[in-house]
Amino acid sequence: MTAPPLPHRFGGGLYTERPPVTRLALGPDVLAAPLADLGRVTPSVARRLSAFGLHTVGDLIDHFPRRYEDFRDRKAIRDLKVGEEATVRGMVVRVRAGRTARRRVDIVTAVLSDDTGALEAVWFNQGYLMKVLTEGMRLSLRGTFRPQGRRLQFLVKGHEILEEGDGEGVHTEGVVPVYPAGEQVSAKLLRALLHELAPVMRRLPDPLPARLRVRERLPSRADAVTAVHLPRTLAEARPARDRLVLEELLLMQIGLLLHKQEQQCRVRAPAFSAPSGLARAFLDTLPFELTEHQSAALEELEADLQREAPMRRLLQGDVGSGKTVVALYCLVRAAEAGLQGVLLAPTETLAAQHAETAVGLAGALVPTELVTASLTARERRSALARIAAGETRLAVGTHALLQEDVRFRALGLLVVDEQHRFGVEQRDALVRRAERDGVAPHVLHMTATPIPRTLALTVFGDLDVTTIAGLPAGRRPVVTRVVEEDRREAGYDFVRKQIARGRQAYVVCPAIDESESISAATAVAEAERLQRGPFRAARVAVAHGQLKPTDRDAVMRAFKNGEVDVLVATSLVEVGIDVPNATVMIIEGAERFGLAQLHQLRGRVGRGRERSYCLLFATAETGASQARLEALLETTDGFELADRDLEIRGEGQVMGARQAGRSDLKLARLARDRTALLRARELAADLLAADPGLRDAVHAPLADAVRDAFGEELAWLLKA
Repeated sequence: MTAPPLPHRFGGGLYTERPPVTRLALGPDVLAAPLADLGRVTPSVARRLSAFGLHTVGDLIDHFPRRYEDFRDRKAIRDLKVGEEATVRGMVVRVRAGRTARRRVDIVTAVLSDDTGALEAVWFNQGYLMKVLTEGMRLSLRGTFRPQGRRLQFLVKGHEILEEGDGEGVHTEGVVPVYPAGEQVSAKLLRALLHELAPVMRRLPDPLPARLRVRERLPSRADAVTAVHLPRTLAEARPARDRLVLEELLLMQIGLLLHKQEQQCRVRAPAFSAPSGLARAFLDTLPFELTEHQSAALEELEADLQREAPMRRLLQGDVGSGKTVVALYCLVRAAEAGLQGVLLAPTETLAAQHAETAVGLAGALVPTELVTASLTARERRSALARIAAGETRLAVGTHALLQEDVRFRALGLLVVDEQHRFGVEQRDALVRRAERDGVAPHVLHMTATPIPRTLALTVFGDLDVTTIAGLPAGRRPVVTRVVEEDRREAGYDFVRKQIARGRQAYVVCPAIDESESISAATAVAEAERLQRGPFRAARVAVAHGQLKPTDRDAVMRAFKNGEVDVLVATSLVEVGIDVPNATVMIIEGAERFGLAQLHQLRGRVGRGRERSYCLLFATAETGASQARLEALLETTDGFELADRDLEIRGEGQVMGARQAGRSDLKLARLARDRTALLRARELAADLLAADPGLRDAVHAPLADAVRDAFGEELAWLLKA
């Protein structure tokens, strides 16, 4: 039994005040028709709509309301109550223009009557209405009835002109959708155009198979779109929205899974044999025991490495959870298989730290090379020659490893740390250069920014995800405190006591939106102030993005080596060095940072066995900034904070540069629609398991919709 259709409201006053659809043919290509073909769209309006991003009928229909106003409380004039907002309708008896006595504001006043009485309606600063309103015209008004001087007036919030008939108004009565709008494109214009498109909505094709709609109890797309744009009740709009959200997320998940399928079908990877002496030696020589989560991650990665399908996996874990050791094990496995591995890091300092860790834990087993921009021309030629000859089994480096002159003898594994710092095209170029005879390396992405599952299924929906939760043994949670301005000196005194005990501290300057140079100047000025004042007895240094990489890395190394007591920096230390002796992190202007960034900065301390502290020097002026600071105080769990961050700020552009096609979710919101996203993933997997290329005729509309969303990138997978 199919789900019952959602009700519509047509006829009556619905189409009042608008010409018929004279230039729009209701054929199969109607969604591609330009908006200029609509009866009320002049060339000027068409240009405004185009600048707003709405070019075709399909664009407009997919421009969904963000909320609704409930204007169903229409009243007779005699039933109005003072101070109450309501809707009234009636006939214009007379109209006049005037100006207020005190502020000299232009006003238009109209007497409106119905069968129960009359009222005086007032508009401010809308003098053009004198050319619009005429005696005998029927109006629907939304506004507030309140005293004005010695008499009662109806202050108009919105109005519309009615023609003969008993239907509801579009802008002032019933359930009124509120659309994302702009200065040149009003919500009122969008409502009027979408009402004109009601006949098109009723005939929309449905990309979802009938069997799926019946099983999931979904209305048709035509019913759902009509009910979202033209609802009679709020209850009518909810199931319509739910159906469209599921459809949007389903198309995304099918596209992502097809992209993953394309990546794994296009080439094969070298299948590593089972681990043997080298891998066991690496694990046996570790100076610590792996955590339960690290061991589980190794099992998942090991299974990938032993398959010919190229590994495309994201390894995520909280700050300090031990991801690097897991990645090093995989790189040792590449060497054990007679292949080479690459570990990419976003900064020279972090690359040097990774190289030092690799040499310390696996240097006796795997020949390692560090390649950064700091190498001389001779050093670089020598290093690249060893890599090309296969003498180097593990190359650790920065963007310097992505240059065209870098060649590998047999690259088996690419590990990208803090993957969001690298361009997708750069990483893919390295993988393509390493391809030989249809064989490509496995790829492991790493991030210390915990990702909510909903974002992991969207931003990284074409990757498998492995999560390392918890901290290694001996790590203690960082104590976090907000320091108000009147307690600033007490905060500095606490830091001085830590320095006196031989500890070190970070001071991170507030986020500056204007430019990198302004952020750098702020950091330099703050370092000078602290050196002259609160920390005059300490060794203070500064690091920022305007320094030459070699100079910046020298400062960072000096801090790591204990030659600097206080490091003043911009947020570049978010992805930084491991300094176990640093026990205090001061974040100036903490309210100006995002929650994920605050958590990353806090993670720079607490890396040793000493108790560590994060002091948030902040003045939270908005609800969002206050919510971020409160969340940081309540938990040190990065995954919980990631969920909170998603709820606070929303997902914005969740697809980003990783995918082709549409980058924004039009209707779905990940913080709110998690259940729908998980169900969409299940449905997408089931559909592709039964029909891998969506080649069955019953899936043709669905394949077309996915192709429309993702472009030609997936076209070859969707061809019959």
